[in-house]
Amino acid sequence: MEVSLDPALGLALRGGLVLLLGSAAWHKLRDLAAFRAALAGYRLLPERAIALAAILFVAAELVTAGALLFSASAGYAAAALLALYSLAIGVNLARGRREIDCGCFGPAARQPLSPALLVRNAALVALALLAALPAQPRPLVWVDGLTIAAAIGLGVLLHGSVNTLLANAPRLRALRGA
Repeated sequence: MEVSLDPALGLALRGGLVLLLGSAAWHKLRDLAAFRAALAGYRLLPERAIALAAILFVAAELVTAGALLFSASAGYAAAALLALYSLAIGVNLARGRREIDCGCFGPAARQPLSPALLVRNAALVALALLAALPAQPRPLVWVDGLTIAAAIGLGVLLHGSVNTLLANAPRLRALRGA
């Protein structure tokens, strides 16, 4: 038995991933030097490879976002990219390096590493894998367009809320301790 998605759900998931990866690439491109510094902070690559790796990560996000516009199977690439980011976060958390910037949102929002980022990324990987499933063969109707738009909008709001909470968690802990 082949598992498949309703086509509206598949398009909503893919649309959300396109926005996520596209905005992540945009934030990194706005200040590539800051992203290179964040990437260097992970201490996973030789210094001479950081500049190229930064460009390759941005390119991978843009290419994957573009591919998601045309193919559900690009969800696998999105899941792999998110899993790679999670691996880098996990390695540094295991090393006890929580103070470094995750580099997730470019220079606009410095966010230290935390286990909550792994939970967030695990959810995103699961959604990307879900988006990769084939769609059921049914025609889309006008209400599907509303459903897709509403789902993408709610996903953007939920992701933004979670990231705001994660970014402000250290400040909230400091306030409670003061």
